[in-house]
Amino acid sequence: MRKFYLITLLLAGLAVMKSEACTNFLLTKGATTDGSTMITYSADSHVLYGELYHWGAGIWKEGTMLDIYEWDTGKYMGQIPQAAQTYNVVGNMNEFQLAIGETTYGGLEALATQSGAIMDYGSLIYVTLQRAKTAREAIVVMTDLVAKYGYASSGESFSISDPDEVWILEMIGKGEGEKGAVWVARLVPDGYVCAHANQARITTFPLKGKDVITSEEMDKIYNPEVTTVYAKDVISFAKAKGFYPEKAKDSEFSFSDTYNPLNFGAARSCEIRVWAFFNAVNSDMAQYWDYAKGKIIKDEKRYATNRMPLWILPDRKVDVLEVMDFMRDHLEGTELDMSKDPGAGPYECPYRWRPMSFTVDGKEYVHERATATQQTGFTFVTQSRSWLPDAVGGIIWFGVDDAASTVYFPMYTCATRVPESYAEGNGSMMEFTTDAAFWVFNQVTNFAYTRYNAIHPEIRAKQKALEEQYKTFVAFNDKAAADMYAQNPEGTVAYLTDFSCNTGDRLVEDWRNFYGYLFCRFMDGNIKTAVPGQKNPKVEQPQLPEWYLRNIIEAAGDKLQVME
Repeated sequence: MRKFYLITLLLAGLAVMKSEACTNFLLTKGATTDGSTMITYSADSHVLYGELYHWGAGIWKEGTMLDIYEWDTGKYMGQIPQAAQTYNVVGNMNEFQLAIGETTYGGLEALATQSGAIMDYGSLIYVTLQRAKTAREAIVVMTDLVAKYGYASSGESFSISDPDEVWILEMIGKGEGEKGAVWVARLVPDGYVCAHANQARITTFPLKGKDVITSEEMDKIYNPEVTTVYAKDVISFAKAKGFYPEKAKDSEFSFSDTYNPLNFGAARSCEIRVWAFFNAVNSDMAQYWDYAKGKIIKDEKRYATNRMPLWILPDRKVDVLEVMDFMRDHLEGTELDMSKDPGAGPYECPYRWRPMSFTVDGKEYVHERATATQQTGFTFVTQSRSWLPDAVGGIIWFGVDDAASTVYFPMYTCATRVPESYAEGNGSMMEFTTDAAFWVFNQVTNFAYTRYNAIHPEIRAKQKALEEQYKTFVAFNDKAAADMYAQNPEGTVAYLTDFSCNTGDRLVEDWRNFYGYLFCRFMDGNIKTAVPGQKNPKVEQPQLPEWYLRNIIEAAGDKLQVME
């Protein structure tokens, strides 16, 4: 028994260190003001180039094969048979309003690789979006693909939504020697919200009942009473591998605590982002603050006993613009507010350059990892709206770079093309071009990081004005397009495609000009304001804060003092 726990703890620490960093929030119909389901995603990686993917719908001949390339690296993985019919996909959402997001939690190191496996987590998402129409069908497709072709990634949490339902699916491979994965999927109850951020969150789950099925009964998943689905060997596999005691009760088995045990880093850099979202919509989250800061209490099985619930009931229904702002959090209003400690510098910048941990005098410290972060490739908020035709109801509000400084623009997912400024192949991580949205937004954002409290308020004002304007445009479009669709479906799709692409491209042009304005106004440490009728602008040079000046004096001594 002791050996089992020591191995588990060691592997858990390694898994947290290897985790990628993304954030997903999940909102059911009953939790939103308009009754749409929503999922959010920030794809956070220092090497991920932000662009908007598109796959057109297709009909394929029998025997056609599909090449699979690992999403993270572009490595060729192998081939699988192509589906007879595939659906139109824009980003992480398809023409039937099915949306899928993810966060990587890593999990036990022993399960991180699987020789010969073809399906990595990214390919799993985008292939499934081309083949499934509903969240339940997506679960079938995803679990079937990894069972047949192997799972080539470490542990993942997936957000899956359609116009009526929102599911969380957590999966981890079986490691070397056995193909496939073990997993659990749960339906988020209507009216509730859920979240995950690089830490597995499904703990115990019901094993029997009319609302529970195993992977042996997948034909029953379309019964609306079913709310929990799990791999038939999710517990027996853990016991066989020594991850869960053989004589322990199945009813006490926790997926997260077994396959991705919590430690300080998992709570402080992952669960704290979930806490921030939950805290924004529920006034009772203070009870979990110590946990979110990394204070974990464990029982004799080494299971965390003070963790947050998988989902919560919000105090109020939320609007899509609020959801966008939830993705912009830097722990404001807490003792860990990233703009308030000395690391923020004199300009209150709520970002810390990597590495996240550091050692001083033999003691280890951490910088915070908040929801909004500088290394975001792309970010989105999806809306699936059951009261509209699929061609009109599906919207992915899409942005590139840091969520706190980006602008989410509306992209209807019936669209047959994407804006050129966001399209694949327009620039790359080492190929700069001002034609690409990713680089235009990065120019503005990185300039703001230099003097955040002066520059970012202007970004914020423009950001919110545009997003509010886009929301108004969408309301007009929805009504017109829904009326048009009954008589002219193809014309409706063409109209919504043009609207989406024109909006995205105009936004990038506007943001390119915005950078020029900001650079003129804030260059050389000044703040310049044009004065009507005068050649020269007004120039302001704000004083640095006293605490910062005192730090300079303490470090420099008397050499900066003015001599009489």
